[in-house]
Amino acid sequence: MRILVTGAAGLIGGELVARLAGRGHAVTALVHKRHEVAGNNGVVLASRPAVSGPPVPGEVVTLAGDVRMPGFGLDAVPDVELVLHSAAITAFDAAPEVYEAVNLGGARHAVALAEAAGAALLQVSTAYVCGTRDGRIGEDETGTAFVNGYEASKAAGEALVRAAMARGLRAAIARPSIVVGDSGTGQIRSFDNIYMIFRLIAEGRVRTLPGAAGASLDLVPIDHVCTGIVAMAEDMARVAGRTLHLVADAPTPLASIGAAIAAVPGLGTPNFVDPADFAPENLPPIERRYHAAAASLYTNYLLRGPVFDTAVARQFVPPCPDTGRAWLDLLIRYCVEAGFVKARPSARQGIDSAAFSA
Repeated sequence: MRILVTGAAGLIGGELVARLAGRGHAVTALVHKRHEVAGNNGVVLASRPAVSGPPVPGEVVTLAGDVRMPGFGLDAVPDVELVLHSAAITAFDAAPEVYEAVNLGGARHAVALAEAAGAALLQVSTAYVCGTRDGRIGEDETGTAFVNGYEASKAAGEALVRAAMARGLRAAIARPSIVVGDSGTGQIRSFDNIYMIFRLIAEGRVRTLPGAAGASLDLVPIDHVCTGIVAMAEDMARVAGRTLHLVADAPTPLASIGAAIAAVPGLGTPNFVDPADFAPENLPPIERRYHAAAASLYTNYLLRGPVFDTAVARQFVPPCPDTGRAWLDLLIRYCVEAGFVKARPSARQGIDSAAFSA
């Protein structure tokens, strides 16, 4: 299949390009500021500029473009069968005009390009378009109140895609939850978003956070997400018109995350308190500054426990690998060994490997 992947230099986009080319698809990787495309393992993929000709099966060509512009700023409509739109601003603190240009504008232009090319569209969204909703969330359900501009912009992008479906566009929506490291190695190519609050906790910069009883985070391995998106891409005839949650089989309780961090010598122990008792102004001055600057972006996710239904996804995507305590230990081990966080054991040097066992 001839596939155009947007956001190809990003974390998910790069891994998708690697997997699709490895499965024999002819992949055009849309790049913007960075022209190198790498998989989650960090290995830069062999590629060539698209100006020298379209890709052959199993090959990757790079094409410079900008999802903020109509037609992605390209001189001509590419000859592709599928537009896989994964480009997005995922930061929680971007300016509204940035979300409007990239996340909403990008979805709008992806729809138009797919329609012009006579191609199908696979939109990568997020399960957290549920917004502030709690409890069980259906795969076709969307919230109306959102925690941040990222969630709101992705929900608005989905609405554009659904409107195009109603006009006859063959399209589907993939909704990953909180994408973290590989299920087998814990590896992640770039430490973004949820990893930042983990770092603040692990290095002792933030100790006290609001955490509701029973709260959870839906942490999902990047390999499960990309396996699911590739399965959808290769089965568009059946998934068209559908929305699939690409999530863990069960969300991870907040208490389990805290216990896994606390088990590692030299890492900070998070203190989750009842939200009614949490007062940022009572934190120590340094911790108060870190909370105001970064941690507060994520605290709303510690107050609830959405459970994302996967009735549709189970029809098309293999089960998610286990996301229990052993995997959490693996994720933390990778962060320490990669140097993303610094463990500072008070009684002995080094990391006790036994601390990572379940």
